[in-house]
Amino acid sequence: MENRAMPDKKGYFGEYGGKFVPETLMPALDELEKAYTEALDDAAFHEEFKILCRDYIGRPTPLYCARQLTAKMGGATILLKREDLAHTGAHKINNALGQGLLAKRMGKKRIIAETGAGQHGVAVATVCAMLGLECIVYMGSKDIKRQASNVNRMKLTGAEVRPVNSGSRTLKDAINEAIRDWVSNVETTHYLLGSVVGPHAYPMIVRDFQAIIGREAIEQMLRQYLRLPDYLVACVGGGSNSIGLFHAFYDEKEVKFIGVEAAGQGLDTDKHSATLAKGKTGVLHGTKSYLLEDKNGQISETHSIAPGLDYPGVGPEHSFYKDSGRATYVSVNDAQALEGFKLLCETEGIIPALESSHAVYYAAHMAADLSPDKIIIVNLSGRGDKDLDIVNRALKI
Repeated sequence: MENRAMPDKKGYFGEYGGKFVPETLMPALDELEKAYTEALDDAAFHEEFKILCRDYIGRPTPLYCARQLTAKMGGATILLKREDLAHTGAHKINNALGQGLLAKRMGKKRIIAETGAGQHGVAVATVCAMLGLECIVYMGSKDIKRQASNVNRMKLTGAEVRPVNSGSRTLKDAINEAIRDWVSNVETTHYLLGSVVGPHAYPMIVRDFQAIIGREAIEQMLRQYLRLPDYLVACVGGGSNSIGLFHAFYDEKEVKFIGVEAAGQGLDTDKHSATLAKGKTGVLHGTKSYLLEDKNGQISETHSIAPGLDYPGVGPEHSFYKDSGRATYVSVNDAQALEGFKLLCETEGIIPALESSHAVYYAAHMAADLSPDKIIIVNLSGRGDKDLDIVNRALKI
């Protein structure tokens, strides 16, 4: 767990981050940071995490050369970091496992979580079953309908799924309800936050557990290609899969970072989730970062065909990367994401999550404009089983 682009003592990446929470939550945040700091110095904690990553999650995940996709697009070689092959089908399990072990270390036997696409909820429910912890997952009722298969998976592993009917009935509202629960039950409960958002130290902790993605990618690139890639491409909602890939490469300035946001039905409409493209600085869910708000200063309702990208904020480290120029952020709309979904299915026989399909689309079309000596890594953050109903309706299959 390396320390690149570390936040300062108050939890800020540049001007982004911090702790904007009710006073009742400050002791819990202090306890979490203390437990995490102690765990970093505990060889037994590292060994347990390492063994479970290998034997439970199935790490390392492959770095796969998408030869048919590369040939179809022409130009740069496209590699896929196959997080879709991790247990539960997405990168979310990396952080769920790490925080689950931290919760046990703190003696917290009740776990609450939020989920949008359902992959984080499934990962948390799975880990809680394995560790013998109580699990409650908050999920917007709109997302419950969109991601019924994942709801069933959570219930099968013993979790209670609590529907949220307020606001847009999506991820933002699920986080609101999880925070309310946490305030009421803070002494017995650990909030297992799923992305690099929220108050310090969550953005750092989630980032560090997800950074295994980038560390593996570096080792695999040097072993398979004797060099580092030219570009890293990953979708960005809250931003955990992208930071997980980017972080280990932070000091490798020749490697360019590209984060792909959800343009939804278009950046010229109010139905998108492109926080870094269209947002402004503010405070949401306990952290200062870029966010989407209306002319009255209220948090905007967002839209994406991919439930996991349907969020009006972004992690503070991404905001820091944007302002510092370390990463470039672009956007892909719903129709283009569906094209990316079909493209990977038809060229490689891999069904990607709709979230990952945004990155696939952008990387594929970027590759066509690059020379054959260039290499792009796309973080295939999840598999698409969960999205088949959405895709079938959208494509009228």
